[in-house]
Amino acid sequence: MFYDLHVPCPAGGSVEINRTVAFLGELGYNTVVLSHTLTGKLPGQVVNPLPSTIPGVPHVRILRRCTLIIDDPSQNHRLAALTAAYDIVALRPTTEKLLLQACTALDCDLISLDFSQRLPYFLKHKLVGTALQRGLCFEVGYSGTLGAGAAAARANLIQNTQALIRATRNGRGIVISSEARSVVGCRAPHDVINMAVQWGLSTEKAMDAVSGLARTVVVQAGMRRTSFKGVVDVVADGVTEEEKAEKKRKAEEALKGGGKKQKQTQGQGQGKGQVKGGQNAGPGGVQKMSKKERKAAAAAARSGP
Repeated sequence: MFYDLHVPCPAGGSVEINRTVAFLGELGYNTVVLSHTLTGKLPGQVVNPLPSTIPGVPHVRILRRCTLIIDDPSQNHRLAALTAAYDIVALRPTTEKLLLQACTALDCDLISLDFSQRLPYFLKHKLVGTALQRGLCFEVGYSGTLGAGAAAARANLIQNTQALIRATRNGRGIVISSEARSVVGCRAPHDVINMAVQWGLSTEKAMDAVSGLARTVVVQAGMRRTSFKGVVDVVADGVTEEEKAEKKRKAEEALKGGGKKQKQTQGQGQGKGQVKGGQNAGPGGVQKMSKKERKAAAAAARSGP
């Protein structure tokens, strides 16, 4: 299975996006992630404007992602609200200080850097390794470097990707996405693998960047949204509210019925005790005397005055 984790999409979708997703499906991608870019201060209520389905491509799984551009370290990014609204949350830091914050403290699924521009800082192994230990991945987008007029962007992409490969120690934790806004920026999975090999990745790592590792990003993002610290998965038990109410009513009736039965049993026991205690009573309620008791009563009568 092949994944494209970054397809920029306007709010509400568009005809061009429908064509792009359909074309990606024809190229062999099984999962396409539509991306919405946010910057600056977030609104009070975070609403996901991306479509959940694309008409005409039922064989392609559609996910929704938020790419948050962070440019102020003192800003409260409210990542919890973004995680609840989107399937994947990616961060794009603009400075080295913000990259440090994203790698060490912020909760996200991807760190997406603009490799078509020259980075104003160096990618260090210690910093990148911290992000990898936290389960984060780094994303490389290639569509901005395609075409005859993108020679400078293509050179920056190759240089920055090679620096990332060195910092990650042989290309660990790197995923490759198209970041395509139209069908012109799309490439087949095996073409992407060939490009990644030219950048310096091994064939195995390049294959993993559009398949296995990309799938891991999607699965971990889902676990982060539906589980407690990625350990206990919170799933629905499949029981409706009506069924729960019916079970509760039956349990209460069973408790009431058990109490009545216990009272009846106690009453029957008391009745048996009464019958057992009065079984020696004769007619008229006079208790019968044994032979020994009658002899003792007669002896007492004779010795009396």
